[in-house]
Amino acid sequence: MKSAIIVFPGSNRDRDMVMALETAVGRAPFQVWHGDTELPEVDLIVIPGGFSYGDYLRAGSMAAHSPIIREVRTHAEKGVHVLGVCNGFQILTEADMLPGVLMRNSNLKFICKDVHLKVEQNKNPFFNKYDLFQVVRVPIAHRDGNYFADETTLDELEDDGRIALRYCGSDGDVNPKHNPNGSRRNIAAIFNKRGNILGMMPHPEDAVESYLGGLGGKPLFEGLSSALGK
Repeated sequence: MKSAIIVFPGSNRDRDMVMALETAVGRAPFQVWHGDTELPEVDLIVIPGGFSYGDYLRAGSMAAHSPIIREVRTHAEKGVHVLGVCNGFQILTEADMLPGVLMRNSNLKFICKDVHLKVEQNKNPFFNKYDLFQVVRVPIAHRDGNYFADETTLDELEDDGRIALRYCGSDGDVNPKHNPNGSRRNIAAIFNKRGNILGMMPHPEDAVESYLGGLGGKPLFEGLSSALGK
């Protein structure tokens, strides 16, 4: 699998993503600067976490207008898979590549801790190495992770099976008390209609080595490598 990571001024999880992809795939991803206007031919494009442009205006709003985003959109329309993590998720919503918005956390504070996630959909390259309704532990680190969409959009996401992950308890219980940021319906990750774009707030790239605290994110990268590798 060939992959590329988009790097913005303020990205801070791009190196973590490089390590995760190298571990899973055995080859280094391309690193593409946000001001570039071309992308190499790849199977996966990753928009990593961080604070692009310092989160001025709104998180991800300035980055969504970077030149490279036009190429990301063009490649996605051709079927290339796109993974946006944390700030990457915010950028994808600001670029109208995913529905909804990411607002300030309900407690108005930055949150950095491990959370439990319930896998709601596994018939796709992103989660094919997970069991349906499997509970995994992955860290979050965000201030603006409160996913919001209107009821019609939320119902469409539910009906189309486009909710990928929900915040839950260690036993899989999906309950507001396990929701760290106020996201509607405990949503932690969603797909686009085609299923080749995934936006998620938790950081799977920081859960690929046991000595770093867990392996909850490792199957995501292994699944992508298996499904998209040539």
